[in-house]
Amino acid sequence: MSDKLKEIISKQHEKQNVVLSQLDDIVQLVGFVIGDEEYAVPILSIQEIIKPFLWTRVPQVPKYVLGVFNLRGAVIPLIDLRTKFGIGAKKHTDETRFIVMRHGDDVAGFVIDRLTMAIRIKKDKIGPAPDTVNGENTLIDGVGKQEDGIITILKVDKLLERDF
Repeated sequence: MSDKLKEIISKQHEKQNVVLSQLDDIVQLVGFVIGDEEYAVPILSIQEIIKPFLWTRVPQVPKYVLGVFNLRGAVIPLIDLRTKFGIGAKKHTDETRFIVMRHGDDVAGFVIDRLTMAIRIKKDKIGPAPDTVNGENTLIDGVGKQEDGIITILKVDKLLERDF
């Protein structure tokens, strides 16, 4: 192999390594709104996003658990994030969605007010959860700093934890 060809191949490998290291520094999230606040979860934790449909109420569960629904043969709990976050319940609109999240074997559907967008944010733009929320039991994984504001990143495993 000629020296020129070796040089070209070497430069290509360097460029690939730079691109791969930049990708490692980026977190991909899906943003959504609950009340007046924007939240996000890692894109890989989302199984699917669907328009609302009928669900079955279940007795003796916390108020934020609306019930269960059937998604292709799997019975999945449906959780209203407005109620879970202490925001008053709201009638569903055309923008309301069910976002089905998965972490390991745990799956649940969550009612969100509306989707915003897919977000790519550098890891160095994500700070820790605020000092006002402490401990391992917090739902907040971190706070992403964007040009137009701040987005709260949630822990999917904590959202999916069953206390009912």
